[in-house]
Amino acid sequence: MFRTLRRRWYVLLLVAVLAAAGALQVLRPEQTYVSSAIVVLKPPVTGSQPNQLANLQPPLAAVSYAAVQQLESPAGTAELSLAGVTGTYRLIPRNSGTSVTPRYLIPSLQVQAEHAEPAAANLAVLKVVEAYTKRVAAMQAEQQIPERARMSVTLLVPPTAVAQTGTKSRALAGTALLAGVCGVAAALWTDQLVTRRNRRRRESADAGPEESAGGGGRMPPAVAAAAS
Repeated sequence: MFRTLRRRWYVLLLVAVLAAAGALQVLRPEQTYVSSAIVVLKPPVTGSQPNQLANLQPPLAAVSYAAVQQLESPAGTAELSLAGVTGTYRLIPRNSGTSVTPRYLIPSLQVQAEHAEPAAANLAVLKVVEAYTKRVAAMQAEQQIPERARMSVTLLVPPTAVAQTGTKSRALAGTALLAGVCGVAAALWTDQLVTRRNRRRRESADAGPEESAGGGGRMPPAVAAAAS
């Protein structure tokens, strides 16, 4: 392998140049901001439960998750796009279970959006929350629930944009590891390709004189005497 890499040093050099270009992007990445907000779906106020936050039952979480699924569908994505939501956004239910057996017992939802501008990220979060509120209201209106008995959406934590920063040392280590693996693989593949081509050229060169000698050689003496 060492001899192969030494023969194909130009492949390693090309990979090193590409890795250096990638490292420049890692050292000077584009600044992005992540905005996050938390909303909760609350039941209506009743005489036995005047505090809405004290009556957060699992059925509310099921309704909230149904609204989230609607927004994550193709129709919901198109609706958010028409509303002006651009970039990357996520709707994360507050899961009190595990990823294998989720149990959505808390009807709260975390909305995140990523954008190059902090104001745009906050605005995207607010638009997603607005679309979520409309979905919940539409679901209750479809069931003809009276307005005083309907669930309501409350913004617990307003959107706040935070600059997204990464660890440059880890990024550089990952770039170097990827460059090393790709460089060795490219050098070995190039060596095999060149070796096969050279072998085919030698075989064709060795077979060429024999074929020409067999087809264009002198006539045997007996045949030449009979012909004369």
